[in-house]
Amino acid sequence: MTRKFFPILLGTTLFISSCGGSDANTNTGPAAAPSALSQVPAVRLNFRYEADVPGPAELPASNSEERNAAVQSHFDQNRPQEVLDRTVTSPDKKHIAAVYHRVSDVGSEYRLDMYDENGALLRRVTPDTMAVHFPDTILWAPNSSSIAFVAMLRAGQEEGNQVPVPPDVNSNTSADTNSAEQPVATPVATVESAQPVLTFRTEQIYICDADGTALKPLTQSEGRIYFYYVWSPDSSMLAALVSTSPEWAAMQGQATLKKEFFVPAGRPRIIEKNGRERLLDDAMTQARPVWSPDSTKVAAAFDTQIRVYDGVGTTPTQATIPLRNQLLISSQAYDRQMEQQAVADNSATNENANTQVNAAPATSTLPDPTKLVSFNPIVTLQWTSDDILYFQTGYVKQYENPADNRASYLRWHRLIFSPQPSQLTR
Repeated sequence: MTRKFFPILLGTTLFISSCGGSDANTNTGPAAAPSALSQVPAVRLNFRYEADVPGPAELPASNSEERNAAVQSHFDQNRPQEVLDRTVTSPDKKHIAAVYHRVSDVGSEYRLDMYDENGALLRRVTPDTMAVHFPDTILWAPNSSSIAFVAMLRAGQEEGNQVPVPPDVNSNTSADTNSAEQPVATPVATVESAQPVLTFRTEQIYICDADGTALKPLTQSEGRIYFYYVWSPDSSMLAALVSTSPEWAAMQGQATLKKEFFVPAGRPRIIEKNGRERLLDDAMTQARPVWSPDSTKVAAAFDTQIRVYDGVGTTPTQATIPLRNQLLISSQAYDRQMEQQAVADNSATNENANTQVNAAPATSTLPDPTKLVSFNPIVTLQWTSDDILYFQTGYVKQYENPADNRASYLRWHRLIFSPQPSQLTR
């Protein structure tokens, strides 16, 4: 079984409403005011909404490297039955994960080996019974201590079939040992085979150490599909999106009927390096969750809401930031601005144009969302500093035929966080 999906990235002060969880600050007696937002629970954050702001600085594309030249050379010279698909270098540049497949492998199933910074093979990471899925999501921890990837049981293993094993890639013997004309490959140090590890029938998150050792399943939930994850900045946890197999099949079927690229939705979870999981929300989202830079909170988007969850603490809280009304009002202003710009452009090219835009009426009722072209759901989150969370709204559609793709009215907004006044006077 293989799977594929195509991932995609008012000046009034308002209070965040609690959405479950308990208040971590119910202690009686005097307490010091927080010196940083990391000390303020999600449910005690204040926020200010700022519409249509310049977007945040572009982050470097994660996993953008295609192939390390030294690793590619090793494959070319020593691994003729295997194809290198991509390499993922650790942030400290000391280790390189090689993502590859054998010529006999099922499509969309991959393997993982670990190389050193000079392109020498250190260790085979994944055993023959394991298939790496979603290779674009393979991700090093920020401190380079671990690498995370999604894998499951390789196709055909349930029936007890054996995966065909090509000749030892480290062998220095030629095909014909009696022929002096046959070239002899450069000897390569023997590398230990990957050790067996518990493998599941649905996609789970696995991690191993930087040198490829200590491989283990971080999640062990048969029937769930973990398809996206991101490390906390302190490298201690992952925030992930998860769906069940029936949900995945239903979503994939709908995408096929509409001839759309499959973009799955999932429920956000926090997964610690010891394997402990915490479900953050029962609602499903396609927008990828993000960590606060201080690693204490996670934000996720659901249509026109943003929800913030405590990532640490014995009594974590969560809070909902409803933005529908603010987005309606700012979208109305944005539509009028576009209309005025269109009139100005038309006037500049047509001296006889006599078109004008009526002045904006005073806002006494919420605009009709069906009449606003720029009113769209939240599609991207980016948490740039502890007190600033950027989010992008827009109309995004991806189809099997790229010529039909649509991405319009992409607008950046942001939330400015601060402690509630009660937190400052504790």
